[in-house]
Amino acid sequence: MMASFFDQFSSPFYMGVPLMGLALLLPWVLLPTPTSRWLNNRLMTLQGWFFGMFTRQLLLPINHPGHKWALILASLMIFLLSLNLLGLLPYTFTPTTQLSINLGFAVPLWLATVLIGMRNQPNLSLAHLLPEGTPLLLIPILIVIETISLMIRPLALGVRLTANLTAGHLLIQLISTGLFVLISLQPTVAILTGALLLMLSLLEVAVAIIQAYVFVLLLSLYLQENV
Repeated sequence: MMASFFDQFSSPFYMGVPLMGLALLLPWVLLPTPTSRWLNNRLMTLQGWFFGMFTRQLLLPINHPGHKWALILASLMIFLLSLNLLGLLPYTFTPTTQLSINLGFAVPLWLATVLIGMRNQPNLSLAHLLPEGTPLLLIPILIVIETISLMIRPLALGVRLTANLTAGHLLIQLISTGLFVLISLQPTVAILTGALLLMLSLLEVAVAIIQAYVFVLLLSLYLQENV
């Protein structure tokens, strides 16, 4: 029974063919494509408004050279948001519950921010490894600690997204399993459990949105340090 709870996180296969690529491509199919018309439909207008508001809020504290990342960060936000929300539908698979997928997003983008800082302002980037006024004896230890904290950033990004989504999916499955058992035994308790399941599902929708935003927000903060 315990092993079946984690079967939902295994990569799906159909006739021996992995469907991970299809799950990653599905959000792009659902997004509306821009047209050359002067007046768009409501969905395109809503999408344009959301992109504009999100980009302004995200790039507000970043210097002008960092605004080149607007398209990458906005696209990543929409992509992660679509994957997280589609994974809440029945009989679907959430690719962002896989640590390897999340690290594939986090490591290249984090490494790009570090390389940009090393190229544009190497002295300032290296100065982050050693706070000003550090005693002489603590310099080697602090350099090692700051280097480890810098290298662990992409791992923290991937683990945070994976852990939050995995915990939510497991809670929903555990409570729904208990609900099916309690329906025939204790209907009153089953009604309360169903209400709890509904509130948890709404909370999981909020978590899916917040975690996608936090992932992109932390990347923008890393970019702000190196631009």
